[in-house]
This record gives sequence, C-alpha cells and structure tokens, in this order.
Amino acid sequence: MKDELFAELEQSVREGGAILRGKMPPSRTFKMDPVDVKNIRKRLGMSQTSFAAAIGISVGTLRNWEQGHRTPTGPARVLLQVADKHPEAILETICAAD
Repeated sequence: MKDELFAELEQSVREGGAILRGKMPPSRTFKMDPVDVKNIRKRLGMSQTSFAAAIGISVGTLRNWEQGHRTPTGPARVLLQVADKHPEAILETICAAD
C-alpha cells in the first residue's frame, strides 16, 4: 500500500475513534423515521401469522418489531415502507402468489 493511502486510512480510523468517543462530531448523520409495523399490518387487514408469512419472516420477529424490542432493517425496512405508502402493491403481490 502506498504511504499516502495508508496515511489517509490511518487518519480515517483515528477520526472514527474520536467520533465514537464523543470527542468529534460526525461529518454527517442519517435519521430514519420509525416504521409503525403494527399499524401497517392492521391497515392491510392481516393477522400477525399471515403478515409474517407474506413478508417472509417469523411471527416472533414480527412481534419483536411491533413491541419495539427490535427494529426492521435493510430490505425488510424497505418492504415495510412500500407497504406503508402503497399497500395495494403488497396486497396484489400477496394475492398473486396464492
């Protein structure tokens, strides 16, 4: 590795450590609005069991989301955002799969 690249990487690691210790503010932050999973499921008129099966997760995971013990991330979060904004798309997809 070239010295210049190594120095840049080293500086980045030092900045990351300072941010984690609270000695330096991050250069950017991301705020994600919470997903109201229970409300989305109820608006779709589905039970926990059927909703969990429809989006490919366990009922336990769904319950953890609904009770606030865990939060959906990644593709599951995106799918829930689609269900929130375009419930007809989810219902059409679920009905087409049956």
